[in-house]
Amino acid sequence: MSDNVVHLRKNTDSAPESDNVTTLTVVPEPAPASPVPLWVRSGRAIRTAVTHETTKTTARAIVRHTLYVAGGARIAAKRTWDGRTASRYERMFRAAEAAGNHEVAAEWEERGQHFREARHRRRMDLLHSPLDAAKGVGITVGMGVGSLVALGVVMAIATKDVTQVVTPLMATIEFINLIITIVKVVWGPALSIGPFLALLALWAVGSKQHAAPAWALPANVRNSEGEPITPSIVVKALRDLGIPALRNAIKEMGDAGASMLGPIRIAGCGVEVDVTLPSGVATNEVQGKRRKLAENLSRHEHEVFIVIPQAARTVRLWIADSGALDEPIGPSPLVTDETMTADYAKGRAPWGQDLRGDAAALSLYQRHLLITGLSNQGKTAALRSLALWASLDRRVEFRIADLKGAGDWSMFDGLATTLIQGPTDEHVIEATEMVEGLVDEMNRRIAERQADPTVVFDPLIGIVDEAQVAFMCPAVDDQKRPYGGSKATSRYFMGVRKVHNQGRVVDVLMYEGTQDPTDQNLPKLVREGAHTRASLALGTEAQAVMALGEKAVNGGAAPHLLRQGLDKGTLVIASDGIEIPKGQSSITVRTHFIGDDDAKAITDRAKALRDGVTTLRAVDRSEERDALADVATAIGDAPRLRTNEVLKRLHALAPGTYGDQWTNDRLKALLESHGAEPKKSHGVMVVHRDHVLRALANRDTDGSASVSR
Repeated sequence: MSDNVVHLRKNTDSAPESDNVTTLTVVPEPAPASPVPLWVRSGRAIRTAVTHETTKTTARAIVRHTLYVAGGARIAAKRTWDGRTASRYERMFRAAEAAGNHEVAAEWEERGQHFREARHRRRMDLLHSPLDAAKGVGITVGMGVGSLVALGVVMAIATKDVTQVVTPLMATIEFINLIITIVKVVWGPALSIGPFLALLALWAVGSKQHAAPAWALPANVRNSEGEPITPSIVVKALRDLGIPALRNAIKEMGDAGASMLGPIRIAGCGVEVDVTLPSGVATNEVQGKRRKLAENLSRHEHEVFIVIPQAARTVRLWIADSGALDEPIGPSPLVTDETMTADYAKGRAPWGQDLRGDAAALSLYQRHLLITGLSNQGKTAALRSLALWASLDRRVEFRIADLKGAGDWSMFDGLATTLIQGPTDEHVIEATEMVEGLVDEMNRRIAERQADPTVVFDPLIGIVDEAQVAFMCPAVDDQKRPYGGSKATSRYFMGVRKVHNQGRVVDVLMYEGTQDPTDQNLPKLVREGAHTRASLALGTEAQAVMALGEKAVNGGAAPHLLRQGLDKGTLVIASDGIEIPKGQSSITVRTHFIGDDDAKAITDRAKALRDGVTTLRAVDRSEERDALADVATAIGDAPRLRTNEVLKRLHALAPGTYGDQWTNDRLKALLESHGAEPKKSHGVMVVHRDHVLRALANRDTDGSASVSR
């Protein structure tokens, strides 16, 4: 009996006399939903089992190993066919001819002809081989039996037993019978096991060559190995770029496009090939399809580089081996060779390796430098490695301002004459005064060169890391001149411009590192004043033009296509100080990384080459001194002294006060304010001791001569 719900309901439709009567009505409960049919549940289970990852993996493994046998048979058959026919020589001949290498093509044609002649001789020899073989067997058997009988005769004479004559012959017959017996025993199992051994051999050949579809191969094989680059693959990749003129031209070519390709050359961890484009196809059309071309070649975008050589309508493709660019390049020679020294004028700094795996070295001689890129891409490490090499030349003087202040340049303490570390406006002011000190030293050297054209100066390298902080600084000086900015009144901007304009000829150089370049934080005149321009990964092509120049980018330089975070330390360089392949405007270099500990070891070696350097660090601006009195002290007992020598003595007297910001102009302004201005004597400006002492005696006592740095 089914369970029902009993409801009580009062009957209101009956007569009044039946009001006290209650009617019981039984309302059945709705029937439960019918269960899912068995065939539906079975279908779901089957679908789940079929689509399960374990099932897919098992199916791929079965297909893979089955096709390994089939592929191995195909490969073995092809190898046999190549060995028995001239197809190999024909194939190599056609490939060389299609690549335009006619010398190699003629060589393969000659080899094929020699093979055919040798094969013809072998076939002619087969016509006479049965008769020759029969004769040879008869002669061999006769000689063998005769030898055995002769041996038996000797044994019979020795033993005086005539039966020994046949003993060697009977022993040979018994040995042959034993061999036949062994063959009978082994032949049956060999026939049973032989096919399995043959299948195993074919499977081994197929598995080694991955002779199965890509979807059936293991994940690590599918993801890490790209197809080898052949002429047909390159032509097919170009045909499928989506450029109608190129596709139609390839279809109309009698050689299916092979004539477009130069020889495919091994170049480091990849290959290189020049492609001569047909009429109507521009090189920039191919450059704009870099990602599609890379994918057509079974490579990632960063593994294909397109540059424009000198030849007209030609693009040069460099195609990396799959995954090769993600491997480290090894330590710097500065780390591995503790005996290495440097020569600023004639040497080259080991910076890294180019894409071909060759060592990339940069000449620093009389070249200003600019390195830019996005944050945390290895800019400081790349810039510092050049300075570390230059430090091994004891003649090189460094003045360094690190406007990040994270200690990346702390190992130069005791090596650089100036070391500023910090990101504040106060540090920018000090960095600006350091650059102005470079300008003053440059002017002094130029004046000395004019007096003596044969004079040679020691190199002076000023380095400003994170230079965008200086360009964006809002601080102004007492005369309302801004330290930052890109106007003619900007002190930092004008200081760098002056060094760029004339510093090279007297070996006063400017190195700058900056990130995420824009017109605001890297003005046009500054970036174009650098002889060596290098860029790490950037965000846009417009930034690439800012970093390297329009010519380099039009020639194929593409730092904006480097992978942020993955291509750390990879630089695109435009400079005449590094060897660039003929016809190219830039080169891509993977730089060596030198850690802080190794950098400190290198600077320790550099310090050992010097007599000792006193490093001027952050200056205490609260220190006040009597500048006019210090000038009198600097002059001493000399009746007059050149202004440059006065500045040097002031710096030695109080380095914290009279640093790089004290220039000839500032000294002249101080003396003029007290009526003791410098005078020209024999073509140079000098300060007279009597004038300074008279100014000291006559000056007011309001403290006007006191200064703070």
